[in-house]
Amino acid sequence: MNEQELREEICAFGQKVWSTGMVAANDGNISVRLDDTTVLCTPTGVSKGLLTPESICKINIDGTNPVENPPYHISSEVKVHLQLYRAAPSVQAVVHAHPPYGTTYAIKGEPLISKMMPENIIAMPEIPVAPYATPSTYELAEKIEPYVHNYSACLMEMHGALAWGPSLLVAYQAMERLEFTAKLTYLTQMAGISRELPEDEINKLISMRPQYGC
Repeated sequence: MNEQELREEICAFGQKVWSTGMVAANDGNISVRLDDTTVLCTPTGVSKGLLTPESICKINIDGTNPVENPPYHISSEVKVHLQLYRAAPSVQAVVHAHPPYGTTYAIKGEPLISKMMPENIIAMPEIPVAPYATPSTYELAEKIEPYVHNYSACLMEMHGALAWGPSLLVAYQAMERLEFTAKLTYLTQMAGISRELPEDEINKLISMRPQYGC
């Protein structure tokens, strides 16, 4: 995609994050790697449901040379996104949101380890919790970085959730799966259900991961 198409894609997925209730007010952030040195990112203080291509900002991966279109300004939380881009060239997009069920487990400080559904075993068997650090700081970015190579999403203790991937679609779908997993975990816990797939079936599903690109 060219830059204009990526700006429009960020707006489209901002609308999806907002319309599905994974953010409130002006919460959350979305970014996309434009090229080897530059990232497009959402502005601070703007609802993800009201983004326009002109509101999207630009910044170098090293945090320099911000390009803004006043009154729109880059969110201070972009530090976390930039850290992931620097740590893993495979990361092409990052989505930060506050999905209600996922954030519930982030507040609890409890990772999500799901062995209830084949889809989770194949695509997202574990969602870790990055230890708490003040939002918009490099400390938070450093605490999330260790998860980027072996996971596609994580909870941020007392904060929300972060997802990443080789495209914005994949990063958004990881956030959506995180929230569905958290909701299913919550509902089964409330219903007193503690069933899991048998170990032999889990191993069979794990062996299927390569064919699903996981």
